[in-house]
Amino acid sequence: MTKNKMCEGRICAVTGAGRGIGREYALLLAAEGAKVVVNDFGGARDGSAGGGSNPAQDVVDEIKAAGGEAVAHLGDASSYADAQAMVKLAIDTFGGIDVVVNNAGILRDRMLFSMSEEEWDAVIKVHLKGTWASSRVVAEYWRNRAKEGLKNDGRIINTTSVSGLYGNPGQSNYGAAKAGIATFTLIAAEELARYGVTCNAVAPGALTRLTEDLGLPPEMLERFGPEWVAPVIAWLASSQSADVTGQVIESNGSLLGIAQGWIRGPHVTNPPLDPHEMDAVIRGLLAKATPRTKMSDIN
Repeated sequence: MTKNKMCEGRICAVTGAGRGIGREYALLLAAEGAKVVVNDFGGARDGSAGGGSNPAQDVVDEIKAAGGEAVAHLGDASSYADAQAMVKLAIDTFGGIDVVVNNAGILRDRMLFSMSEEEWDAVIKVHLKGTWASSRVVAEYWRNRAKEGLKNDGRIINTTSVSGLYGNPGQSNYGAAKAGIATFTLIAAEELARYGVTCNAVAPGALTRLTEDLGLPPEMLERFGPEWVAPVIAWLASSQSADVTGQVIESNGSLLGIAQGWIRGPHVTNPPLDPHEMDAVIRGLLAKATPRTKMSDIN
């Protein structure tokens, strides 16, 4: 029996979709019936110029060859003007936009004491500002539609990381950006619910250009292909997920789970004013607290 295409007619834009995990997102969304704007600047994994390559168009050609609909956008995901152009391209080409997947990212790994200002700024700009830019543009579009009495079934799907959720040495820039994206997701979910829009984040575990240096053992490699993460994106992009918002989902070929962020743990009411009493009180609370998940705990 032929399965219904879960994203039939949905109009989706995916940033950083020319290679790796973003490419898998775009291909699966198209295979499930979506019309896709494939965004990719064409740069190297550190964000430098990519030597004139056009991976976005390559993905578009692949989608079209399989009978799907897609268009390439070569803008910089961290540019507000380019984000405006990407959303406009979706509207002009396909008649609207239903889904934005913020996936574009770079790495500039360095220990804190060695990290340059440029390495910090570049990573924060692409990941955190890039997520804000397209979200800001599409949120205004959906809000204006709602004010006109039109119904939205909108989705913002952000990319966080276990590095941002649990902390990974050598990635203070990347981890801070990804943690910021997780919190950004929670706030955007609250703000946009009234307009028929959900906002969720995915923390993918996948081997791409950004993770090729990890040196995972062979038995893990087959479970860390980007194709294992794409099904979660397709589901979030579909109408099936309309009642799910403000969630952070961990996804790889070995694990699918809900990440639980800041929750109030052990506490006291009417805390002491005397600083000399703080040591005993705080240590008592720490003894009752659940130890945080660390990167070394991840399977």
